[in-house]
Amino acid sequence: MKKANYKVIGVMSGTSLDGIDLVYVNFDFKNSWSYKILKAETVPYPLNWQETLAGAINYSEERLTDLNKKYTNFLAGIISRFIETHQIKDIDAVCSHGHTIKHEPENNYTLQIGNLPELAYLSGQKVICDFRVQDVALGGQGAPLVPIGDKLLFSDYKYCVNLGGFANISTEKNGQRLAYDICAVNTVLNYYSQKLGKEFDEGGKLASSGELNKNLLKELNKLPFYAQKPPKSLGIEWVKSEVFPILEKYEENIPNILHTFTFHLAQQIAKTLDDGPESKVLMTGGGTFNNFLMRLLKNESQCHFTIPSDEIINYKEALIFGLLGVLKLRDEVNVLKSVTGAKKDHSSGVIYEI
Repeated sequence: MKKANYKVIGVMSGTSLDGIDLVYVNFDFKNSWSYKILKAETVPYPLNWQETLAGAINYSEERLTDLNKKYTNFLAGIISRFIETHQIKDIDAVCSHGHTIKHEPENNYTLQIGNLPELAYLSGQKVICDFRVQDVALGGQGAPLVPIGDKLLFSDYKYCVNLGGFANISTEKNGQRLAYDICAVNTVLNYYSQKLGKEFDEGGKLASSGELNKNLLKELNKLPFYAQKPPKSLGIEWVKSEVFPILEKYEENIPNILHTFTFHLAQQIAKTLDDGPESKVLMTGGGTFNNFLMRLLKNESQCHFTIPSDEIINYKEALIFGLLGVLKLRDEVNVLKSVTGAKKDHSSGVIYEI
């Protein structure tokens, strides 16, 4: 008989490069899943790692192999310190996403570094990781993976929208979970805020100080990705090849870029919702703290938006990667074909013993 209680550490590093999220969480199964976050922490990336990870998309295969080893060592140190600092004793597994360097499902390829077997023995823990590769091999997008957690942990909401490096949405339709990436968020907003010497646009103040450029808004809304049917996912490659070339034409006024791009985000996100006042939307991810974006989104949609506790806003993805690991331990489905477009539902991830 499968056990019903698990204590795991979920580890997530997102494309916005703001740091590594770690949660120590207790999952309990009694007819349905419940959870309790026991400890949570974000470890910011030092500047040298931010720059390295941002530039690694252009690395040769040899340099990427070397980077993978170094990042695995770095990540193991972060995990070990988290365990030590919080005096955590009881751990079934560390469930780690790694950090995405390249995501090209159309070429049957995705690379998350930090998922080497060394992570287990350097941290002294059983590790479950590398959740995306199997799905891509099965013809899927390898993303998004969080929707299984939305289904099992947050089913009270009609929509779950996460505003991180990218915005993604998850919902149930005709008995099937559907989820996909909507648009870029902090990958773009942070990039332009940093040009003005700010790490990010706190509360959307820079964006709100700008003015709307209607031509730019029109051009952004015409990006072909938005007309594609799901399943679909985005990576930093898309931002660099499709979004930045449009924005670069308007760089003489960065507040106007931020203002217009935020309008664009609100419109694209609202388009994915049904506009019903009874429809509950759970908002998470760092972009939820962008008051200007949230204000525009509420202007664009009549849906009922719920902003949960900071703990859920900041750590929902790390929490769900913990759940993905638990489902893998139980040999249960943790990736849905209805979401990724893979040939079948499957139990994804690699388990490394100490």
